[in-house]
Amino acid sequence: MLVPLTRQSIEQIVPIIATGPQYAHYWGKWSDFLRRLFISIIALTAAWLIGNLFGPGGLTIKLIFDIIAGLYWLWGPVYWASVRNNTYRRLPYGGFWRGRVFDAFVTEELIGEEERVNKRGELEIIENRQRCINLEIGDQTGFSAIVRAPLKRIYKSIRPGMVAEALLMSRDPDLGDINQLSDVHLPQLDQWIGEYPVLRRDIFQQVSRELGGGKEPRPKPSRYSNNVIRRRKTR
Repeated sequence: MLVPLTRQSIEQIVPIIATGPQYAHYWGKWSDFLRRLFISIIALTAAWLIGNLFGPGGLTIKLIFDIIAGLYWLWGPVYWASVRNNTYRRLPYGGFWRGRVFDAFVTEELIGEEERVNKRGELEIIENRQRCINLEIGDQTGFSAIVRAPLKRIYKSIRPGMVAEALLMSRDPDLGDINQLSDVHLPQLDQWIGEYPVLRRDIFQQVSRELGGGKEPRPKPSRYSNNVIRRRKTR
């Protein structure tokens, strides 16, 4: 099923400012922190050099720039998460989708490459790969999609046929063409699958409960929805 949501509900479910899980996602690993710290140092150095060129004038502006640049390592994840959220929020229409897990399988995905010099002085390209779970989801209308996420041990309980829920975003008021798919919630396991935690999970789960709580019968009217059930066009 697909239940169109009001614009106000969509903006509640997809926040404009980063949530805790979104901040943690963009905080990344130790190497990501060091990269942001390096950028902060470079920016501070540039500000110091520019300040020397212009002398004592504009000290207030320079101080503000120093604070912003010096703390990039801290606020950078907030900025990038907000940019990511905006790719969903700028789409005008969205709906609460509930279907089933069709399949779950594991793949190895290339996540980056590094250049290293071996003992013979030759340049080598090292591929960094990550094991990922791929979740194929869909419903009786013919809609299907694959959601990928880094593999975790807790995902071993996922089975075909389980209920799956997500937020679908579209430029089409009838939600006939889907442009963005959020991370997927599996209510039977209370697990989330996705590369990025798009949703305010507490609000999304509240919508789920008001629309049947992980079951698949016709949903009850909800204050979050337009109370009209629409189906996507099949191709």
